[in-house]
Amino acid sequence: MAGKVFFSVSMSLDGFIAPESLSELMGQQWMELQRWIFPTRFFRENLKLGGGGEEGRDNDLARETFERTGASVMGKRMFDAGEEMWPEEAPFHTPVFVVTHEKRDPWERPGGTVFHFVNDGIETALDQAREAAGDRDVRIAGGGATILEYVNAGLIDEFSVALSPVLFGAGIRLFEGVDAGRVALEQVRAEPTRRATHLTYAVRKR
Repeated sequence: MAGKVFFSVSMSLDGFIAPESLSELMGQQWMELQRWIFPTRFFRENLKLGGGGEEGRDNDLARETFERTGASVMGKRMFDAGEEMWPEEAPFHTPVFVVTHEKRDPWERPGGTVFHFVNDGIETALDQAREAAGDRDVRIAGGGATILEYVNAGLIDEFSVALSPVLFGAGIRLFEGVDAGRVALEQVRAEPTRRATHLTYAVRKR
């Protein structure tokens, strides 16, 4: 049985999930946005940062998101940023399908991540990701424009937001341009932790 299609992001209190400029990734605001996950044991394990790290609900949620994901889809902007910043052993450890106009052979990384480059749209990328994921879920990894395309196409089943106590003021909004007349949400879960509030919603057609 096919799994769900979902996305999971960190978001500032004023609705931004990333700075506007790629050069600002890893800057102070972005680091504050992701502060809930950095201390976790899972984060340290996944990026091969050594032992230690915090247990607790933040750690559990990060691990659960990783374990449910059988394949990921991302846009070219996110891939370009990640290609520069990810370690040699990229943190996905599953097939990743990059929606792009660039024609490129698959790029295999140590640890099980293989990037496939899809030139004919978001639905083709999702079809390939579903096949690769089997009965596990497909994560739309980002960035914001790619997530929005999938939301507006009615292809998202569920999403989670880690609402972080930081203000951006400007940047990339999660739902800028959403076709709100087609999308209805049902709250599944709300869990506050010391560093974030984790919100999960099921997506329905309006």
